[in-house]
Amino acid sequence: MAIEDDVCVIGGGLAGMTAALRAAREGARVRLLSHKKSTLRHASGLVDILGYADGELVADPFDMLSLLPKTHPYRRVGNDAVRAGLSLFDDVTGDAYRGTHTDANALVATHGGTVKPTARYPARVAPGLASRDRKTLLVGFDSLTAFDAPLAADHLAAAGVPGTTRGVTVAFPGDFRADSRVTRFARALDDDETVETASGSTPVRRALARTLESHLGNAERVGFPAVLGEEESQEVREALESSLGVDVFEVPMGPPSLLGLRLEALFQEALDEAGVRRTTGNPVTEFDASDGRIQSVSTDRNGRPTPFHADEFVLATGGLVGKGIDSDREEVIEPVFDCHVPHPDDRYEWFDDEAFGDHPFARFGVDVDDDLRPLDADGGAEYDNLRAAGGVLGGADFAAEKSGSGISLATGHAAGRAAGAAANQ
Repeated sequence: MAIEDDVCVIGGGLAGMTAALRAAREGARVRLLSHKKSTLRHASGLVDILGYADGELVADPFDMLSLLPKTHPYRRVGNDAVRAGLSLFDDVTGDAYRGTHTDANALVATHGGTVKPTARYPARVAPGLASRDRKTLLVGFDSLTAFDAPLAADHLAAAGVPGTTRGVTVAFPGDFRADSRVTRFARALDDDETVETASGSTPVRRALARTLESHLGNAERVGFPAVLGEEESQEVREALESSLGVDVFEVPMGPPSLLGLRLEALFQEALDEAGVRRTTGNPVTEFDASDGRIQSVSTDRNGRPTPFHADEFVLATGGLVGKGIDSDREEVIEPVFDCHVPHPDDRYEWFDDEAFGDHPFARFGVDVDDDLRPLDADGGAEYDNLRAAGGVLGGADFAAEKSGSGISLATGHAAGRAAGAAANQ
């Protein structure tokens, strides 16, 4: 029996989930295909719109969007789509995120001691905004080497953030394995496990507060790596604040990121509520097209293809990092539909001689029309019923601009809305 849907979204990251959710809210029957886990679990959980332009820090992203090149994804969809994407995000995340009160970027300290301009940030991060002039203590754990609190504090001081920042490394209370994952610490704090300390058996939250008492000094807030619970972060932070007498916040971490995992879970809950069917674990390996339209895509499981038919399709497979765009020594390709990816024939023109130069490859991706339909080499639509969103789009240097999440939300929203509307015609 054929699997039939109105809209099929390929890719389970932020852009794909946004497109699927928006299409479902148009009344379409939607299927989301993803062959691997979302990249959100590797991300910080911060949502950026535009952090830098021409190497300069951006205070208000919406002041700068109209100045970007016409080929930039933001220019393709327009400011209204950027705001609509943010609005969908705010609806999905509710009170779990902050930043809705202003268009201006907030400055968030990262685990590396850098300051990131961002538009939306988890509530558990909010008390630690780097722009606030407060005496800050950063706390690292000797068994969690990914966060060197003293080094991060030194970097923040060198960056000139307001207030003073100190860092200290302590032992996490209890007898945990040296190679314990961040989720192990989070679960212990969620459950307030009893641990053995020098003073006897003690709930781990109280033991952690006691460990820090001698280091607190005149600190007005304390920042921990983002491991303060998977499900009960607010409760954990309130318990620590009550014991320490100061505000407590979390510092976004690298993979595996509990903040990213929580964001992924919020979107998955919204997809389930909207009735989006999710099929995961197998890549799209082939497709069928006729008369300028895609008829179906097929996933592969142990050499056995499974076709998925739909009226409209959205490509949201990511960029170079996610392999939504791939390359060899001769060319750059889009591997699912073989969409045209503009790039110089001479591969030495793909990059800059300087390691931190303006590398052309960072902007490689499919070119699209104003309806986000990928264009062929002659400037015509590859397929009438295919749209692209997120990192697979060309024209933006996500890493340099700090724009990846915003582009995923804006173009995912626009592509999902267009696909859902077209499917209902």
